[in-house]
Amino acid sequence: MQYVWFIWSLIILALWVVIYISKKGVRKEMLKMSLITMPFGLTEPLFVPEYWFPPSLFDLAEITGFDIESLIFSFAIGGIGTVLYNLIFKRGLAEIPHSERSHSRHRLHIYILFIPAAVFIILALFTSLNHIYCGIIALFIGGLATLYCRPDLKGKIWVGGILFTVLYFIYFGSILPFYPQYVELYWNLDNLTHILVLGIPIEELMFAFTFGMYWSGLYEHIYWRKLIQTEIIIPLKD
Repeated sequence: MQYVWFIWSLIILALWVVIYISKKGVRKEMLKMSLITMPFGLTEPLFVPEYWFPPSLFDLAEITGFDIESLIFSFAIGGIGTVLYNLIFKRGLAEIPHSERSHSRHRLHIYILFIPAAVFIILALFTSLNHIYCGIIALFIGGLATLYCRPDLKGKIWVGGILFTVLYFIYFGSILPFYPQYVELYWNLDNLTHILVLGIPIEELMFAFTFGMYWSGLYEHIYWRKLIQTEIIIPLKD
């Protein structure tokens, strides 16, 4: 099982490549958000071994806490989580006029962007919670904060969380038929709830939902974009 995590990260990267090549209209958003997300892979020492301890290339996770796979994984989910909703519901982006940016709810724009990081740091430093729960709570609160600043994105935020959870469920489940003991061997279940959904730790699905919830609207929030319909639907006549 030495290379399972590496293969797994390449699978999600392959999906990223397929979307990037086949959907020209979302390439800019995907690449920008993937590059923003990729450095979060460097937080892996916060989760190894308290949350999990997977075998990695060159045994880096065991030796240093860092691993190459986390960088690949973070890069891939950053881009996919950003555009998944738009692709399914055929939404494009348009720039928000400067006149609309002066609304009172946007005065905290910069601060709201950093809320998840602040919440995570506070929980990590001042509670005994496993860091995975700190991350889940931080992302959820970040999503709610985005809703305050950008209520126009509420559909994308909530549905985006669900869509990414479904995708992640399929992605995670794809490895279990081949390595059914992988979770038992490499997740620190004694530190978690021990709740498995068809073999998948519920913490993974909670992370998927909150990540999809927050990341789905992050590009629009950062770059002042709003969603627009990219196809005109003409109702059929009886």
